[in-house]
Amino acid sequence: MPSRVQRTADYYPEPAGPTTVRIVPLGGVEEVGRNMTAVEIGATGDILVFDAGFQFVSEDTSPGVDYILPNTKYLEKNASRVKGVIITHGHLDHIGGIPFVMPRFGTPPIYTQNLTSIMIQRRQEEYPDVPKSEIVTVEVGQSVVIGSTRVKFFPVTHSIPSSMGVSIETPQGNVVITGDLKLDHDDGVPTEREQKVWGDIAKDKNIFFIADSTNAEKDGFSIPEKRVIQTLEDIIKTVSGRLIIGTFASQFERMIHIMETAEKLGKKIVTEGRSIRNNLEIAEKTGLLTIKKDTLISAQDIPNYPPDKIVILSTGAQGEEFAALMRIATKQHKYISLSERDTIVLSSSVIPGNEIAVQKLKDNLYRHGVTLIHYRSSDVHSTGHGNTGELVWINKQVNAPFFMPAYGYRSMTTCHAKAVEQSGFPKENIIIPDNGTVIDIIDGSRMDVHKQKVPSVPMVVDGFTIGDIQEVVIRDRQSLAKDGMFVIIASVNLKTGKLRKSPDIISRGFVYLRESQNLLNEGRVLIKKTIEDSTQGMNPIDLDYVKNNLTDVMAGFLFTRTNKAPMVIPVLIGM
Repeated sequence: MPSRVQRTADYYPEPAGPTTVRIVPLGGVEEVGRNMTAVEIGATGDILVFDAGFQFVSEDTSPGVDYILPNTKYLEKNASRVKGVIITHGHLDHIGGIPFVMPRFGTPPIYTQNLTSIMIQRRQEEYPDVPKSEIVTVEVGQSVVIGSTRVKFFPVTHSIPSSMGVSIETPQGNVVITGDLKLDHDDGVPTEREQKVWGDIAKDKNIFFIADSTNAEKDGFSIPEKRVIQTLEDIIKTVSGRLIIGTFASQFERMIHIMETAEKLGKKIVTEGRSIRNNLEIAEKTGLLTIKKDTLISAQDIPNYPPDKIVILSTGAQGEEFAALMRIATKQHKYISLSERDTIVLSSSVIPGNEIAVQKLKDNLYRHGVTLIHYRSSDVHSTGHGNTGELVWINKQVNAPFFMPAYGYRSMTTCHAKAVEQSGFPKENIIIPDNGTVIDIIDGSRMDVHKQKVPSVPMVVDGFTIGDIQEVVIRDRQSLAKDGMFVIIASVNLKTGKLRKSPDIISRGFVYLRESQNLLNEGRVLIKKTIEDSTQGMNPIDLDYVKNNLTDVMAGFLFTRTNKAPMVIPVLIGM
């Protein structure tokens, strides 16, 4: 497998040659999220972009940042050749970046299915001042010409309806991109529908395959969604008290089946959480959901019905602090209080990074004596991403000579690559990319990986600012979050270099000043000595030099005394 290549911030390759197909992952191959891949067809000069997602951030690694975006400088440099953006499905890691990044390279038209288009439009309403792209609605089984390039859409199985893969036709052969997917199967045997979809793709001449790797660290086949739906249906039928189900708002099929089952059993449904309400509105608008109006009731009407006639569908199964389920668990919900008769189902797995939050949620729920069912104790959740057994089967169907695992952390793409290699695929024809890697398939028979990368430093949404992540700013925020700050305010006589009065000290997140008087007194003495020693014989007095010297001295003093490294901020006023 080609080795990791050196990062270069300002590399922009010449356009691909007439017999070359170029693939450039711009995000989503070193992380889960911010998915975006560019495909350049040398024969036509067209560049097609696949997905435009964002990544949710961790306050530990990116404090204050709202979202992390793919770097689009390569597309900005070639904006006139970007003919369209194809969105494979409606999850935020595939559509969330649209309002932020697409105006940067000319708002080309978006091609996607109807449900996804509605989700994109709903999200764009939150950004009324942002230029919007034309949205072209397509259907699976259809092929369209984008620019001068023909593109074919095919259905894939995922945890949200209207998920699709894409096949790009080139004179050298097709580039096949799966988007996120799994297989619908019966005990490891793909269904007839899956066999037909992938059998049709196998009839084409495919040269390059890009596939989902999110669940590639797990062997075998994933749990089919129909088994999850059957389990939830059994729970809804047999539960003796009130039932609360926490799930992802994007699990359309699961939510719809829960609601239809509850309605058949004469139960009333309460929806808690803005994202669930929004997506159910979209489901009704697209005809996916049809239930009677009186099936849905508000939370304040719960006391009007027996507990065993109530099903509450809620957001917050990941332990989000302000989501509905956590507010219920911590007694902060206005209308819903838990009791020992309640049954809670967490119909989701734990997203990496959310382990502590989910554990906190479970602990808070158990304080009420409820019955708790989760994916480790019952088949109440199935991933939307295929395990290696499914991924290897799909790879064999596509039968392309070159392969790139995508959509996942390095551990995921590496496991995917190794599983495919162990199935008999040539190791030298597999590329495990970094974001910004430039991959050329020449004459449909040779792969060339450029030594340099296009710009790949993550872009961020930080308040009203969108741009490259500024490492100094992030480091400052991390430092402030870790050890706080120590601010020194001192007035300096510019003629003598002496202090006019004792310096003021402000501390935040470092030490409690009232209990640290000895430290402060020593600090004031050292501040006075450092400033006056630094200015001795200096004419004119250089306050910047004095500030730098004071910062170094005080940082060393505070670390020696406290074993902490607060950010030292000297403010010197010359008078």
